[in-house]
This record gives sequence, C-alpha cells and structure tokens, in this order.
Amino acid sequence: MTEVRIERWSSEDLEVLRQLNTHEVRAHTGGPETDEQVVARHERYVRGPGPRKGQMFTIVLPDGVKVGSVGYWEREWRGEPVYEMGWAILPAYQGRGLATAAVRAVIAEAAAQRKLRWAHAYPSVDNPPSNAVCRKAGFTLLGETEFEYPPGRMMRSNDWRIDLTG
Repeated sequence: MTEVRIERWSSEDLEVLRQLNTHEVRAHTGGPETDEQVVARHERYVRGPGPRKGQMFTIVLPDGVKVGSVGYWEREWRGEPVYEMGWAILPAYQGRGLATAAVRAVIAEAAAQRKLRWAHAYPSVDNPPSNAVCRKAGFTLLGETEFEYPPGRMMRSNDWRIDLTG
C-alpha cells in the first residue's frame, strides 16, 4: 500500500495551494483561481470550519515532501447533513495511489468524529482518476447529479457515498 500521512493544514501551507492552482490540477473544478482567492482559501483552511465540522490536511510523503491537499467539511445534501470530501495531488505525483491513501486516512478522521453517518464526494463525470479514487477508497456510486462548483457554475458529477459508521 502507498505510504502517506496527512497533516492538519497550517499557516505554512500556502505554497501547496499555489502549486495546486494550475489548469492541469483544477481542470475539473472551474480552473485556476486568482492569487487573492488562493490566499482566502488558505486562510479558511487554517481557520477550519469549527469543531467536528471538518478539517483540511496536506498530503505528505515519508520524506516530508508535501504533494497535495485532502479534507472533509460539513454540508447539507438533499436535506441531510453530510460530510463532503475533496482532494488534489500535484501532477508529478499523480497515478501513484497517493490520493486513495490520503482519502482513506481522511475517511478515518471523519469517522472518528462520530457525528455524521455519510460522507460524499462529487467528482466530475469527466474526471476518471478522481472517480477511481472514490471506488478504491470504498465509496459507493449513487449515480450522476448536477453539482454547483465553484459557486455559480453547475457541473455534471458523480455522487459517491461512504458510510462512516461501518
């Protein structure tokens, strides 16, 4: 199994977001953001959404190299509170199972909160690698859905769900 660790997002991690802010990495999530948007996102990640409401992490290799981001946050989906999960890996490190390993670690973090039963992920139907991460991490595909991301932009996504109590 691929070895990674996840570390809570810190004030030192802005450069990770800047490195992830490329056309290649953000092709399925609305494209690159302005630097102002990246800094605002970083500040939100550092603050966190609040106790037991979620957390962002950096994905770290055994040698200490930070290769991406992963996290979960609370949202309402179809009238029910759930966690949403998301991730991104730097292009040079894609295709190695790092995202799957990191998502599994985040599933364990979310489950440890013992707050919500379900976590969802909504990768674009046109993003085979992220859909494969969902499948390999143990999510169940519920079907296609319209999903708003970024705000104001609807995208065709797959709705993947995992039971955090099982």
